[in-house]
Amino acid sequence: MGNATASAGSSALLEIEQTGRVLSIGLNRPAKRNALNDGIIQTLGERFAIIPEDVGAIVIHGVGAHFSSGLDLSELTEQDATAGLIHSQMWHRVFDRVQYCRVPVIAALKGAVIGGGLELACAAHIRVAEPSAYYALPEGQRGIFVGGGGSVRLPRLIGVPRMTDMMLTGRVYSATEGAAYGFSQYLAEDGQALPKAIELAERVAANAPLTNFAVLQALPMIAEANPQTGLLMESLMATVAQSDKEAKRRIRDFLDRKTAKVKPGS
Repeated sequence: MGNATASAGSSALLEIEQTGRVLSIGLNRPAKRNALNDGIIQTLGERFAIIPEDVGAIVIHGVGAHFSSGLDLSELTEQDATAGLIHSQMWHRVFDRVQYCRVPVIAALKGAVIGGGLELACAAHIRVAEPSAYYALPEGQRGIFVGGGGSVRLPRLIGVPRMTDMMLTGRVYSATEGAAYGFSQYLAEDGQALPKAIELAERVAANAPLTNFAVLQALPMIAEANPQTGLLMESLMATVAQSDKEAKRRIRDFLDRKTAKVKPGS
């Protein structure tokens, strides 16, 4: 993660490390394939509630061979309907903190990315997978339904018909299929999802903060709005962004040939 580690630490449930402006958060239940219990979700929520000012991007990954095998089903056995509703909404609040984080969040995916683990990955802004990654929604075979926001976020990535097929039949998608169908934006080599995610995080952390804010907060709303509302919101956001001192400095640097032009592969 670079030459100098600014801070590092871990808990029983999360492995935390910060290098430069990149904060790395590792799901730390490798013996359980990083199954998500209430403790790990609540700890994740606490971490995302207070992002240090010097952090410009976050990487989420799984410690061990898997990103996450999903909800720890042992936590559902004694829940009644009311407890189930509260439980689902707690997941929603935490995953909203991921999606609406003030900085970009990049998920490094390997091994199992299923059920609640896939729902968490969907809350990130960029997903990088390596060949071992595979995607599934076994809820249909377990007699349950997605409860961590998957029915809202995943269809926006892969479409309702594909998600319907996954839940009805238990279909599993490979990393290669996932890159083609929208589960991930990048397909890395074996063992390289995390390094690639960190590389991307370092790149986006160097963006102008106001531009990152616009992309994370305004772009999703514009995409969901009716066209005329979206166009007005775009104009307002563009006006605010280009009036920022940092934007003016970067434009001057480009015009003065201090920054490189965009080229293929850059």
